[in-house]
Amino acid sequence: MQTQQLKTPLAKPELPPARATNVRWRILAILFIVTTINYADRATISIAGPELKKLLNLSAVEMGYVFSAFGWSYVLAQLPGGWLLDRFGSKITYFFSIFLWSLFTLLMGGVGFLTGGAAVAALFCLRLLVGAAEAPSFPGNSRITSAWFPTNERGRAAAIFNSAQYFATVLFAPLMGWLVHSHGWESVFYVMGALGIGMSLVWLKSVHGPRQHPRVNAAELALLEQGGALVDLENGQRGTARIDTWPIIRQLLGSRMLLGVYIGQYCITTLTYFFLTWFPVYLVQERGMTILKAGFVAALPAIAGFLGGILGGLISDRMLQQGASLSVARKTPIVGGMLLAMSMIVCNYVEQDWIVVAVMSLAFFGKGVGALGWAVVSDTSPKEAGGLSGGLFNTFGNTAAITTPIAIGYILDATGSFAGALVFVGANALVAILCYLFVVGDIRRFEFR
Repeated sequence: MQTQQLKTPLAKPELPPARATNVRWRILAILFIVTTINYADRATISIAGPELKKLLNLSAVEMGYVFSAFGWSYVLAQLPGGWLLDRFGSKITYFFSIFLWSLFTLLMGGVGFLTGGAAVAALFCLRLLVGAAEAPSFPGNSRITSAWFPTNERGRAAAIFNSAQYFATVLFAPLMGWLVHSHGWESVFYVMGALGIGMSLVWLKSVHGPRQHPRVNAAELALLEQGGALVDLENGQRGTARIDTWPIIRQLLGSRMLLGVYIGQYCITTLTYFFLTWFPVYLVQERGMTILKAGFVAALPAIAGFLGGILGGLISDRMLQQGASLSVARKTPIVGGMLLAMSMIVCNYVEQDWIVVAVMSLAFFGKGVGALGWAVVSDTSPKEAGGLSGGLFNTFGNTAAITTPIAIGYILDATGSFAGALVFVGANALVAILCYLFVVGDIRRFEFR
């Protein structure tokens, strides 16, 4: 009799754990591209500015007010923009933001069909509309990085999307200078507006929350959750949540830490808006360059600012990984960067253009290193109101979009020189240092009482 041997089934070999996907970096790449277009659209007016100034016969003060139009509406729309982000989510709110600011930029090219006061009024009103439409953009960036990035990667993420402001100049200032030189100032607005409208459609197709994204895997979600990312920020029913706006704002403004961050951001953003508005005029008027040359020269400090922005985020995250506290890791690049930014005052004492460009490059490298405000917002914003917190931060910061162009316009009108303007901008860098050293205190996530 033949015996049959019972065979036990072989155990299936254990599969290695799935490697985490890197969808968060794709999301960041889209944020970077959108923010690059955002800042390029803000800068269109400065590149076209010298030609518009001559065409419309504007004084320095009048040009300062035209430059500031963006800032008035941008600041006033910050809190409504933050409220929209919290209520309807980042994806749909940001889509309308991109589409509308690009449409209004495109329409600015039509100002050339008007004359006199009508042209000035149309230019001012369209810049107001661009500012209002852009209001949700940076609070949206902060909100999305809070959802998509763990704490120890958030400095890099915020530095990368924030450094897009310099990359915008690197990429688009030479292009826009060439467009003005070859095809007239109107072409700048047509080209940039059309580009943004196309990007809004890409955004709608590509951006989702961590839980909704079709390409993210469980391993990446676990990495995000364990690292402190707010992965459920985009969940929940939109359009029905009740947000107690004013009590929230009162508590945020009652925090010494947040108030110090907000005032510091105002000072840092003063440097940004000098660069976005008066810097090309400085190169043409004070240094005698052509607009074509100024467009290319403006790209050099922008490259330095871009590199500084990336480096600031890397330094901050590396310090965190090596055991530094969140406060030390965020404040060190900010304070060091602002010290370097103050070097622009040296330009008042040199004659050679190449030295001016070198010093401005050093100053904007420092400004880039210190531009970690949005990382601090991601670290400190209450999860219940990230949009409002970012909107309040941006309200303070972009008040500089109003005050900087106007203040410099009055300085130029009174002195006929940019010397006082550079001192004004450098002094703001010093105040930012004092805020982070003596007002902010420990950086931590704010909790409502």
